[in-house]
Amino acid sequence: MNDTATFPLASWQNFCVIVGAAAGSLTGLQFVVITLVAQARAASSLTAMRAFGTPTVVHFCTALLISALMSAPWQSPASLGICLGIGGLLGIVYSLSIFWHAGQSPYRPEISDWIWYTALPLVAHLVLAAAAVLLWWNPKASLCIIAADSLAFLLLGIHNSWDTVTYVALNHTRETKQASGN
Repeated sequence: MNDTATFPLASWQNFCVIVGAAAGSLTGLQFVVITLVAQARAASSLTAMRAFGTPTVVHFCTALLISALMSAPWQSPASLGICLGIGGLLGIVYSLSIFWHAGQSPYRPEISDWIWYTALPLVAHLVLAAAAVLLWWNPKASLCIIAADSLAFLLLGIHNSWDTVTYVALNHTRETKQASGN
């Protein structure tokens, strides 16, 4: 199945490059965010970092990995499907561990935290695993789903990075005002 009419990876090349470049850049930026969090002394525990900081890097890296896999010169949908399926299954296991870390964190997550940091990433990993299986039977439809899923991981990472930065900034400002007696 080497024919691009039946397995049109080449037509997704630009999309994969754009998403992959954005994911790679934002992964680096997230390391800056984590450094600022540590400097502001807002990281209350390793468990909170595992529940809310590390998953954001994983979201960006997942989008980057999907883009890299989609850009590779696969000879058949089966090879790509196996790699994406393994990634989806590993992501499901990782997502389930985030539920545990979020519940153990000193920070008590709000409903929006549970949705953005645990539920939506779990759904995105489930979709990736399902799209990998679908790739064997309907490559064109599956490629659209995989592309949307990689974009979902990128958007999850952006949202969660912004959420972390605003939370840290507001708490740091509040703590500074309390310390100065204002």
